[in-house]
Amino acid sequence: MLLALAALVGSPAAAQVRIKDIADIEGVRINQLVGYGLVVGLNGTGDKLDSAVFTRETLVAMLERLGVNTRDQIAKLQTKNVAAVMVTAELPAFARLGSRIDISLSALGDATNLTGGTLLVTPLLAADGQVYGVAQGALATGAIAAKGNAGSVTRGVPTAGRIANGATVEREVPYALGSKPNLHLALRNPDLTTAQRIADGINQSLGAPAAHALDPGTVQLDLTGRDVVASLTRIGDLRVEPDSAAVVIVEEASGTVVMGANVRVSTVAIAQGNLTIRVTETPEVSQPGALSGGSTAVVDRTKLQIDDGHDKKLGIVRANVTLRDLVASLNALGVGPRDLISILQSIKAAGALQADLQVR
Repeated sequence: MLLALAALVGSPAAAQVRIKDIADIEGVRINQLVGYGLVVGLNGTGDKLDSAVFTRETLVAMLERLGVNTRDQIAKLQTKNVAAVMVTAELPAFARLGSRIDISLSALGDATNLTGGTLLVTPLLAADGQVYGVAQGALATGAIAAKGNAGSVTRGVPTAGRIANGATVEREVPYALGSKPNLHLALRNPDLTTAQRIADGINQSLGAPAAHALDPGTVQLDLTGRDVVASLTRIGDLRVEPDSAAVVIVEEASGTVVMGANVRVSTVAIAQGNLTIRVTETPEVSQPGALSGGSTAVVDRTKLQIDDGHDKKLGIVRANVTLRDLVASLNALGVGPRDLISILQSIKAAGALQADLQVR
């Protein structure tokens, strides 16, 4: 099991980071694209046309557009080299006409493997129903699938793949950043202290009250009379010390515990010990002496060991200890991740854990 710590034991409790690493410019965002297409060239691992009706109808419609009429013989279409897929992509901010973006593909029907397939021309639509890109190309799954008469092995997910630079941008999302002097910075982890520190750092750097913290997640910028792009570049490189709430996150399924650097514990006594009973069976062979008239027999030998945890000691954790002191104290008691979860829950129930405990 893994005990994950949010702060390194030997490092400072906090460090300065760039503003552009903890905040985004409001309005500068990606857009999700989605499309429906066909993958061809599969090695008999595509959709079964009898059950995947949408694949069959799409194949017939595509062939008709290419001048091939198969509508009268649709029942005879039994190819297994075609699969219907959903194509997804993210259109970056400021993407220009003709630029290339990556795409992801996922099987929609009962295809078992997309390896070696080629995606045919697929329009990519945004939420407004407009086409913003066109995708096509040979895909790669990065998976391995093999099977025999009595067994099979699969590594990765062969029914999902990617095409690097597989789509071409056909429509731009207009956003004139340089002509917007009034902007907002959106914090990725909203915190009132961090927002105020960002505003103070910007005002000190620009030498004017150009920034104002509106709420824990928003800092307003007024760049009137300034070069907006140059000012944002300068602001993005400024370093501030982000603050964080005192939070302890516990993943019971995996035994993972993550504690923030601001976690504090009031004075509390901790004892940890369990009753363990170990039973060991060691059968022995009893061999009678010569001419004794006896017979060889197996004699059971049972060894019982009881560990009642008498060597476990009661530890006292002093008030307002830091994360480093808390971990050191628990490690001194020989506490593992699983026991640590129970101890943290008990400390919280006793009101001694000055942090938000989140059990997932």
